[in-house]
Amino acid sequence: MKLPFIPDDAPFSADQKSWLAGFYAGLHTQMLQGQKASTDEDKSALTAHILYGTQTGNSEGLAEDLGAAMRSEGINAIVASLDEIEVEALPNMDYVLLITSTYGEGEMPDNAELFWDELKASTAPRLEHMHFSILALGDTAYDDFCEAGKQFDLRFEQLGAKRLVPRVDCDVDFEEDAEGWTGSVLLELAKHKPAGSDAPVPAAGASPKPQKSKWTRKNPFEAPVVTNRLLSADGSAKEIRHYEFDVSNDGPGYEAGDALNVIPTNDPALVGAWMEYLGASGDTAVKGKDESLEELLFSQLEISTPNPEFVKAVAARSKDEHLSHIVEIGDKDAMEAYLWSKDALDLLLLHPEVKFSLEELMDLFKPLQHRAYSISSSAKMHPESIHLTIASVRYDSHGRKHGGVASTFLADRVNGGSAKVFVSPNKSFRVPENNDVPMIMVGPGTGIAPFRAFLQERQAVGAKGHNWLFFGDQHEKFDFIYKDELSALTDAGVLHRLDLAFSRDQAEKIYVQTRMKEHGKDLYAALEEGGYFYVCGDASRMAKDVDRALHQVIADQAGLSDDGATDYVNALKKDKRYVRDVY
Repeated sequence: MKLPFIPDDAPFSADQKSWLAGFYAGLHTQMLQGQKASTDEDKSALTAHILYGTQTGNSEGLAEDLGAAMRSEGINAIVASLDEIEVEALPNMDYVLLITSTYGEGEMPDNAELFWDELKASTAPRLEHMHFSILALGDTAYDDFCEAGKQFDLRFEQLGAKRLVPRVDCDVDFEEDAEGWTGSVLLELAKHKPAGSDAPVPAAGASPKPQKSKWTRKNPFEAPVVTNRLLSADGSAKEIRHYEFDVSNDGPGYEAGDALNVIPTNDPALVGAWMEYLGASGDTAVKGKDESLEELLFSQLEISTPNPEFVKAVAARSKDEHLSHIVEIGDKDAMEAYLWSKDALDLLLLHPEVKFSLEELMDLFKPLQHRAYSISSSAKMHPESIHLTIASVRYDSHGRKHGGVASTFLADRVNGGSAKVFVSPNKSFRVPENNDVPMIMVGPGTGIAPFRAFLQERQAVGAKGHNWLFFGDQHEKFDFIYKDELSALTDAGVLHRLDLAFSRDQAEKIYVQTRMKEHGKDLYAALEEGGYFYVCGDASRMAKDVDRALHQVIADQAGLSDDGATDYVNALKKDKRYVRDVY
């Protein structure tokens, strides 16, 4: 269902127009839910709803896997994103399995945000009839580990729902825990199935599930790195590089909007510094580990970023009252300021009174994880290679050189060799299916990466829709990456509009959100034409500033109140026309 267009000259006030837009969005959701029930539901089978909140696609993949497993066991599974469901529909769901990641500092993923706002409200319906379970995805490197899943778990309980099986919290290596949770859910649901309903249930009306790649975190593809090119000019404060990975030899497939995960190794200089600190040789055996000390430090353990447990352990044995106080009160901002520019080795060198045994220290380190980067190419134009756009992280602090684990691995240590990689699909971050609608992209710095891919995609398919990019950085002379490519795309009639914001080329700093507000009339017109609004880049500042600017533009141009502008933006989100790839 395409949401109806409300003409500017319709006899409604601006707030009434906003209300109507929200009404039609809600009607769309109800029709979608009704359609799913009518096409997917086998009336003789137990029906369970699998709902997912996702930022990068992992929860969606697990939800689809769970749905397939349930159907094979004779259970009717209805899989839906949380932005496709209204809270008012929950009283009609007897069994709910919710899978969600946690984004940022304990926040809901984008597609779960509106659902959560409704669920936590005092008007949320009672759910005494419901059985539920939560699978939470997170990262123990963050204080708010699996916070989104924990909040859903608590709120369902508060509304009277009963746990089918206890919540499971998964770290970055989620596969094994997710399989265990799935098995427990299937066993428990089997007790509730009607007699004689064991036959597999077809997913009627569902699109064929795409074949999963054989290349995964546990089985990565060895991709030759055939291009490593510096994009930023001499004089830039940044080091931004363009990489190309050869995937022609049966490598992973991909789509514009996906992420490429790089599995790095640690800097040998940092490994050597750790061994010097420990007073141990590389071949030292570590109790309970199969690998030598050097192998552990080089390729198995996260030895750079201090994780929360590491920091707490240092605080507990140190004489640093300031650090101990921060840990005790749980002040996140103060902790971030304290750890600024310090890695794990810095913390120990700054606290010589702190001593750990070799085994204790190895147990405090987390496993070395892959790093995910937005792909900056389209497979329609580059089917045999995957491109990345990455800023190398380097700084001097506490008398030592520091570097980002994966960014310097690619920049310095691959040296024409290969890197272990795998692709993470992100179906929520895609070029519009309609080739004729406007596409508005906000991507300063390396945030341009997926939009380079989007523009290539639209060029490859001959899309006629208007393409508008907001790009910026510090200095045009040094930081205008892909300038020649963007110029060529403009000349080719692919990039129709490019608005630039270089913050430090004038006395008053100018950012992409500044340009958005300056061109608010055109931006609002593009949205009214059915345009899609995309954001990629820094989540902590830029994305929030862009969001505020979007609300302001809509309020000013449509003559809406703050609440009316929020309703308009929420309707964009519901219609999947405001999507973000932020980190």
